[in-house]
Amino acid sequence: MKNLKIIDTSILKDWAKEIFTSNNFHMVDVSQKQNTHRKALAMGKIYVGEKTFKLIQNKQMPKGDPISLAEVASLLGVKKTSEIIPLCHPLSVDYSSTKIIQNADDFSLEAYCVVAAFAKTGVEMEAIMGVNAALITIYDLCKIVNPDLKIDGIRLLIKQGGKTGTWINPNGLPEFLQDLF
Repeated sequence: MKNLKIIDTSILKDWAKEIFTSNNFHMVDVSQKQNTHRKALAMGKIYVGEKTFKLIQNKQMPKGDPISLAEVASLLGVKKTSEIIPLCHPLSVDYSSTKIIQNADDFSLEAYCVVAAFAKTGVEMEAIMGVNAALITIYDLCKIVNPDLKIDGIRLLIKQGGKTGTWINPNGLPEFLQDLF
């Protein structure tokens, strides 16, 4: 008990006041907003190299099929977004789907994740988190064959809902999506 330090409670009050008044992080107040239908689509890409790409195509990867597992991991990423991103509101997600597209021209895999909810705030972060979870899962399953992997181009493509309506990425959409929006 000799080493127990007695702290003046006024010091603790000052410390707490400093943290809560100087910290400008806070969740956006959505309590007065109305629920609207929200939807977002995000994408990203991982370059795996020729050898790994061929193993994936032939379903010969040592740890299993990275594409199937990435699609499951994406859903988990969507559902856990508010637990990982500090200022994200927890949302009741109504729909999520992920598709992985193989590109033989550059030995890459593209992940697309769409998320929808009837909510007070958007689902952009959930879509982006879904893409990240998919790509990191592919990385995990491929690194045993080729540790020189590159994740690139993670971005929001489209968001719909709320007072801003529809937003389409000004840098353009992948060719197969251009006629849909």
